[in-house]
Amino acid sequence: MKAVILAGGKGTRGKPYTEYFPKAMTPINDKPLIDYVVRYLKSFNFIKEIIIISDYNGLGGQIKNYYGDQKNIKFVQDSQSGTGGDLLHIEKELKNESEFLLWFVDNLCAVDIKKMRDVFKEKNSSVCIATRTKRKEETGFAVVKDGLITEFKEKPLMKLQLSECFGIYILGKEVIQKIKQKQKQINLSYDILQPLSKEGKVSAYDVVDKEWIDVESPMIVERNKKLVKKIIKQMGL
Repeated sequence: MKAVILAGGKGTRGKPYTEYFPKAMTPINDKPLIDYVVRYLKSFNFIKEIIIISDYNGLGGQIKNYYGDQKNIKFVQDSQSGTGGDLLHIEKELKNESEFLLWFVDNLCAVDIKKMRDVFKEKNSSVCIATRTKRKEETGFAVVKDGLITEFKEKPLMKLQLSECFGIYILGKEVIQKIKQKQKQINLSYDILQPLSKEGKVSAYDVVDKEWIDVESPMIVERNKKLVKKIIKQMGL
């Protein structure tokens, strides 16, 4: 099985930091974000190769310089044609794969890829997405009755009415064929996954008690030091 890391985003939410380095190189304890993702993926012995897609002609060149020539890591230039276009761009790299892992680099989470892969197969899915049904809120909440606050709940653990989706997917090779049928810049979620969900072909893997964070900037890391430390520990790094 191959893993594809998408690291070519413009990092708009991370400005002004991402004017100087790509989001993938956001520092966490003196190491870049992407290094935690790469080392975590390497901990699964069935992941044989990691493909990193980024703009190597721009700031993404920092990623390539960081890794240099390493066995089982391949660098592919961002096609600038949306997520779907990027996957078409590496179709040859995936031609012998029945499924592959897709990981958006700003996701930091100790997702059990083996169990997620099992769900993908058990449900006969075209796609499996990492999800969660509860999260710890960053703000305070209040219990209100008849316009009066009766209780405060500081940063509570909330059960979500809808499952929250992460940018971590297992995709079957048929998804590439679905992308091929589109003749425009493709949004993976709306153009491909939404129709597949109507066909009952998209499964969900609930991470249950595993923490998750969207690492959009160094500021987010700084504000969530304890959470980031906990996730890294859950990842075994």
